[in-house]
Amino acid sequence: MPRFLELMDPLVRRLPEIPKPQRKVSLKEKALWTILALSIYLIMAEIPLYGVPFSGGTFEQFLIYRIIFASKKGTLMDLGIGPIVTAGLIMQILAGSKILNVNMSDPKDRGLFTGTQKIFAIVMTVVEAVAFLLGGSYGATTATASVLIICQLLAVGILVLLLDEMVQKGWGLGSGISLFILAGVAQQVVWLCFSPVGPVADGKALGAIIAFFQTIFSGENILHAFSRYPYPDMVGFLAMLLVFFVAVYLEGMKIEIPVAYAKYGGMRAKIPLKFLYVSNIPVILTSALFANFYYFGQVIWNNFNQGNANPWLNWLVQFDANYTLVPGSFLYYIQPPRSLAAVAHDPLHALIYILILVGFSVIFAKIWVEVSGMSAKSQAEQLVDAGLQIPGFRRSPAVIESMLNRYIPPLTILSGITIGLLAGFADMLGAIGSGIGILLSVGIIYQYYQILAKEQLAETYPGLGRLLGQE
Repeated sequence: MPRFLELMDPLVRRLPEIPKPQRKVSLKEKALWTILALSIYLIMAEIPLYGVPFSGGTFEQFLIYRIIFASKKGTLMDLGIGPIVTAGLIMQILAGSKILNVNMSDPKDRGLFTGTQKIFAIVMTVVEAVAFLLGGSYGATTATASVLIICQLLAVGILVLLLDEMVQKGWGLGSGISLFILAGVAQQVVWLCFSPVGPVADGKALGAIIAFFQTIFSGENILHAFSRYPYPDMVGFLAMLLVFFVAVYLEGMKIEIPVAYAKYGGMRAKIPLKFLYVSNIPVILTSALFANFYYFGQVIWNNFNQGNANPWLNWLVQFDANYTLVPGSFLYYIQPPRSLAAVAHDPLHALIYILILVGFSVIFAKIWVEVSGMSAKSQAEQLVDAGLQIPGFRRSPAVIESMLNRYIPPLTILSGITIGLLAGFADMLGAIGSGIGILLSVGIIYQYYQILAKEQLAETYPGLGRLLGQE
């Protein structure tokens, strides 16, 4: 019986695809393609969807996910990278649970896996577009307008997929998804810190920094600038700085394992294992899961439980007249309380949210390590293939695996817990840009720093190109 991936092969072959460059692409050219991809994203994030009024609304309590999914309400980027991340989440869960039989060391399987993930991303674009429509995100729309909205979002979703593929395949630097996330977080941070728009309900500008100086110059109690929920305030600004510096510090923490090159007379080296071994992947996947719960919970409530009369559906989702989640429902507990006052008002909400966030972060950390080739067994096989061994032991995958098993499983769990706690507490302090957004930004900036350093070294010393993996 053919495997699922083999059944998808005819569809995968017909997908639009960006070819890999057949020549060496210079750093300057990669930078230009990267800037082009970013420019297209930023332009699409400013173009309103045809047939949809461009205005704020109830869906903005979803802002925390909009930041990390690089989406912007009412524009062509309304879905952002959400469908791509969701498709990745589905594929990783299927592969991690062995429901999907895939051998990542086989180039053919890896290609089919990537192609199938693209198909799922396209399908999820349509599904999420329909969910937004049914959830009332665009208000009352005619059948024609609904079809046009879905077509626009689908076309943009495919374009985002291709932009990400172009950047990843060597035409640009890093990945398109990382680039768009960083741009989205940076936009939000700058806007929420320095926005002159206002006055808002407290009589000051929206931006936290501007409101802070307005408070000082007006002679008001300075504490007012530290408590402006739901608007950005100085507590959120300071929380953002704290999370940023803690994340930078954690990025630099690592454990070094001594190894030796068998082919070079036992020359010693060290392999660094980062404390944040799984980086921010668990939080991204957890956020994607929570976002989709919210999407479909909103659809269910809007169509089947607007009066909160169904006791079974009330366990999943309840909204009040102001379209705010009601305590007691599952969706309420996977949304963070966004201020210290909200935490003090309902500490049980804060505790349950942290426990759920950390729990899912650990689960996804363990799944990601297994499916991404980062497990002790996979790493041991790669080290042996590279001609490395543990000093004083024979060259064997089993020996290296035994050594790595002392570090990788604990690091996986600890990094999942740490990332979950850091993101959760930052959100509860109302950190500008959201805790998850800041963590992602630090990881992406660090990734780009490494990429640029590698590219510059390869261009300065072409002989190192092969060692650095440059063509």
